[in-house]
Amino acid sequence: MNQKKQRGKTRQLILIATALIVIPGTFGYIEFWLSRPIGEGPAGPEVDRTHFENVWSDRAVRVVGIGDSITAGLGAKSPKHTFFNRLIQNPSDEYEPMRGICLSSVLPNLAAENFAISGSESNLHLDVIRETIPTYPDAFGIILMTSGGNDLIHSYGRSPPRECAMYSATLEQAKPWIDNFRDRLDTMLREIAAKFPAGCEIYIGDIYDPTDGVGDAPSIFLPDWPDGLAIHARYNQVIRNVASQYEFVHVVPLHETFLGHGSHCRQFWRSSYDSDDPHYWFFTNIEDPNDRGYDAIRRVFLNTILAKTTLK
Repeated sequence: MNQKKQRGKTRQLILIATALIVIPGTFGYIEFWLSRPIGEGPAGPEVDRTHFENVWSDRAVRVVGIGDSITAGLGAKSPKHTFFNRLIQNPSDEYEPMRGICLSSVLPNLAAENFAISGSESNLHLDVIRETIPTYPDAFGIILMTSGGNDLIHSYGRSPPRECAMYSATLEQAKPWIDNFRDRLDTMLREIAAKFPAGCEIYIGDIYDPTDGVGDAPSIFLPDWPDGLAIHARYNQVIRNVASQYEFVHVVPLHETFLGHGSHCRQFWRSSYDSDDPHYWFFTNIEDPNDRGYDAIRRVFLNTILAKTTLK
């Protein structure tokens, strides 16, 4: 009888010990690997409002959007909340610290057109520049641009990789496509400048990483891609290298800004962890930002413009 009681106590201890391990482990797994809360309120860096207290220039300025769904605004809660529109004009429900911080408040003769197309790759962006965007003979141009991200993520591993849809490619496969992107981007920048004989400034975002630099594609519900991070890094290096050849082209650091706001946003032990805002900035399709992500993009574009524009 004593042996039976002892065995019963042993089983109880084993069950209790297992529960003490499994239950916290389950909650920890949910919190640090599966939980992706989006948070509330403003997101991204502060913008110094003192730069928006006086008019920068009364010359005619044309703001033009070029590129993919980030510039088009897929994932924002309304058209007024896309980064492109929010940068130009504050929405009615703007956060109080950002009221009046927009380009229309400092450029009274500003007009805007957005030619970005959701789902488009860089080859289509070149076609849009050549075939759709007019020449603006008298206006100074501010071009807001995102290009290249869809070249990487399409077609999500569902078909063999190819140029401008290279998901699952090896680095060796991708090298000629990366070289072609370099030539294509250089052509785009030169042809944009030709549309603005009175001068322009091009602000192009580099490509963010929804895995927070880890490269584990299954964490964003995509097939494993061993060379994905390396190819991503090459594309971003192309954007920076080509932009550096032109004094009127400036890179907007979306990659740096979004680190810590992807699939590992709750993992406090990672170097990318943002303790001030450990939240997810991506829309449900993974490719695009959510509304808070667009707020952050608007801010980092504005800060880059403040640092680089010749209009101020």
